[in-house]
Amino acid sequence: MPQSTAAAMPALSLEQAALVDEAAGILRGRRIAVLTGAGVSTDSGIPDYRGEGAPVRIPMTFQQFLDDVNYRKRYWAGSQLGWKRFDTAAPNEGHRALAALELDGGVNGIITQNVDGLHLRAGSQRVVDLHGTMDRVRCLRCGQLYARTDVAARIVELNPWLADTDSLQLGPDGDVEIASVDAFQLPACSACDGTLKPDIVFFGEFIPKEKFIEASALVQKADALLIAGSSLVVNSGIRLLDHATRRRIPVIIVNRGATKGDPRATLKIDAGATETIVALRERLLG
Repeated sequence: MPQSTAAAMPALSLEQAALVDEAAGILRGRRIAVLTGAGVSTDSGIPDYRGEGAPVRIPMTFQQFLDDVNYRKRYWAGSQLGWKRFDTAAPNEGHRALAALELDGGVNGIITQNVDGLHLRAGSQRVVDLHGTMDRVRCLRCGQLYARTDVAARIVELNPWLADTDSLQLGPDGDVEIASVDAFQLPACSACDGTLKPDIVFFGEFIPKEKFIEASALVQKADALLIAGSSLVVNSGIRLLDHATRRRIPVIIVNRGATKGDPRATLKIDAGATETIVALRERLLG
């Protein structure tokens, strides 16, 4: 069963609540495009890789994954347990608040840098997953798509010893450090025996052109852009911010800590994404 967050939602300070009032005044009556990052999913138990207190990590690049079978083994072995975290995570109140705003007509769509699928599970209808989604796996040779649950089951069949790694400490991205992956058996495409890769954008890999066009179209048709839970370190987010500022539409940024877009924001709210989005929903929907 999906896991829900047990912790109570933090209360906004008086200063933060005043900023939410100001943001609601700016957004009211406008069509809002929403860009979300990892900070929107932290209250669902999925860690923020760049937020305050996040450990420094060196991500595996797409080229490493392609060129070296040992990198592929290390990725799939560590990711097998990480998948459990994504598969059992449940949408939080922030996800549900954005879905409610879309249903009401105030939000014209969600553009997300997250790969957890939680916006769709929360009921959002138009979601552009810029960086892909972890619940699909693609063959790099023939393009065949697989459900991640099916591939995870095959990994268990091939590597029953991985079941014994539950006692190891999970890292912030859900991976585990495994001493040796020499014995790990990689899953392969059942159609062509090609290399399988989660249908997500790795570091060093380009976002599919059609995805960015779809995201840009949402911003083009919007009267305001709300950015929540993203530090805007990834170039795709900055490009969408550029699009909004060129159109001179209001930009509201909600994030704990500084972002690369703060100097260009109409308003910045330094607060958690969940409590701020819920407060915005309450003000905008009455």
